[in-house]
This record gives sequence, structure tokens and C-alpha cells, in this order.
Amino acid sequence: MTSTENELLNWQLPLAELHCHIDGTTSPALALRQARKYNVDISDVTNGDQFLWGNFSQFLDAYDRIAALFRDEADHKLLTFDYLKQLSEQGTIYSELFISPCHAEQSGLGAEHYVEALSTAAIEAKEAFGIECRFIVTGVRHYGAEKVTAAAKFAATCKAPLITGFGMAGDERFGDIRDYAAAFDIARDAGLGITVHSGEFAGAEEIERTIDSLRPDRLGHGVRAVESERLMKGIAEQGIVLECCPGSNIALGVFPSFEAHPLRLLKDAGCRITVSSDDPPFFKTTLKREYEIAAETHGFTEAELVELTREALCAAFIDARSRERLLSKLP
Repeated sequence: MTSTENELLNWQLPLAELHCHIDGTTSPALALRQARKYNVDISDVTNGDQFLWGNFSQFLDAYDRIAALFRDEADHKLLTFDYLKQLSEQGTIYSELFISPCHAEQSGLGAEHYVEALSTAAIEAKEAFGIECRFIVTGVRHYGAEKVTAAAKFAATCKAPLITGFGMAGDERFGDIRDYAAAFDIARDAGLGITVHSGEFAGAEEIERTIDSLRPDRLGHGVRAVESERLMKGIAEQGIVLECCPGSNIALGVFPSFEAHPLRLLKDAGCRITVSSDDPPFFKTTLKREYEIAAETHGFTEAELVELTREALCAAFIDARSRERLLSKLP
């Protein structure tokens, strides 16, 4: 690694993140604080400074358990402001956060109040730290097409200016991707950016079906595209952006090691790639760490690290004026 790259890894480079779930930013310490507040036992999913889970299904269960600890506007405002503060300390200038009205409603908070709390936190974080934030409303695939469609309708009709995208998370092995097409048509017709989790635990064929059925601007993960040279070429030609999360992929066993992760292969195939932290405390990572992985393990040069941020800003679901202002901060 060159001295210039070392300087970048000391975070003089502005960072940007496109793929992070707001409930998944909860630290074990904050989770325990919330559990005490609501007298909830989470000892089976936490142990000191770490969350406990053994496979993807158990991770999803632990995630839902932690998300349920945030029940009122103050809780959600605290969580959002705290994470944006952490990002700003890493040198991050832009963040997109996946938000889930469904999770909020399950905990007793109406979607409008939920979004208002998140928006207030984002505005206050921008004033305090200069970080820009937008929100992507997400449906949860394994909750079924009806609930995903309800999330899309909310996203399409909500007047919150910081909601600029719609996506789908959850278990991509659940159901037929075509069942969700109507939801994405609703969101697209409302002018929202489209991203879909695909190509994490399902392979290249599922990515192809997702692209054909939902016509996304971006793919959450998308890393299993490496299994098909034809698919990688198609993704590159269509300009679909991949929201890569190496730390998440290794923690969940999608790939056996950071060296085996296809970040470099995807880039060399011409794919537009970015890096993000996904659910950072669950996977013992940070956005800063994801950039480190690109440099230390995959040999990304100074110019390539800058390009990760530039690509994220170019692919961001944000207005043109804000995009240009953010791009002007890059070296």
C-alpha cells in the first residue's frame, strides 16, 4: 500500500454510503439501554458488546428483535442522529438509510410519525455535522407482496422530502420476484429511485429475474453476479449500480474470506460498484472499514477509492443541485 493510500485510510477522503439499514445501526450498548427502558429480555441475542446469531435466518430474527426496541419518536430520532454522527466522524458526507415503516408500526408507531422523527434527526445532523442524508422506504420480502405493496404506496404518497427511494430487503429466497413488480411500479411512477436486495443468498439467475421484473437502478449486494460473465456484462452495460457490502457478506458466510470476495472482479468487469456497511454493529464493521477492505485486501488505488465515493454520489437518489455540491467536495 502506498503512503497516499495510507493517508486516505486515515480518512482525509470523503466517504458516501448507499446501503445501510437504520435499525441495523443499533449498537449492543444502545440495544441494552432500550431493553432496560421497555423491560425486555434480549439476553438470547446479545452478549456484551456483540449480537448473537448463527445463520441468516437467525440474523433476521435478531434484527427484528432489536428493531422492536425502538417504539416512539424519541427512540428513532436518537438512533438516526447517533448513526449520522458516527458517520460524520469517519469523514462521511452522504448517507442513504433504509427505513421500514412496517417495523415501526409493529412497535406501535405510525408511519408518518416515524418518518417525521427520522427527518428531524437528519436535519439536525446536517446542521451539526454537515452530513447529507436521504431515506429509502423498504418493504420486507419475506413479509409478502401485500405488505411490500403497502410500503410502496406509503413511499409514493408520503410528502417527506427526504424520502427519495424505494427498495426491498429481507430473505430473497422467499416467494417469486414477479409478485413484487406491482409495488415497484407504484414507486417508480412516483419518481422514486429503485433498489432491490438481490444476489446475496440467491445466485445469478435470481439477479436476472430481479432485473427483468423490477427494473432497478441499483442492486443491494448483487455480488453473486460474479457467477455469470454474461450477467456482469449486462449489469455493466445497463449501468446498474451494485451496493457491495463485503463485511456483511463475510459475516453471513456468502464468501469464506475477504480475499474471496469478488469486489475487484466486479470492478474489473466494468460494473459500477460502491461499498457500504449494511448493518454495521451486527457484522462488526463500519463504513470506514469497508473502504479499508477495498484498499488493503483488493488493492484499490487512491484513484479507485475516490471513485467509490464518486460512484455512490452519482448513483445517489438525490436532486441534481445537491449531487453537484457533494461531488465538488471530492479531490
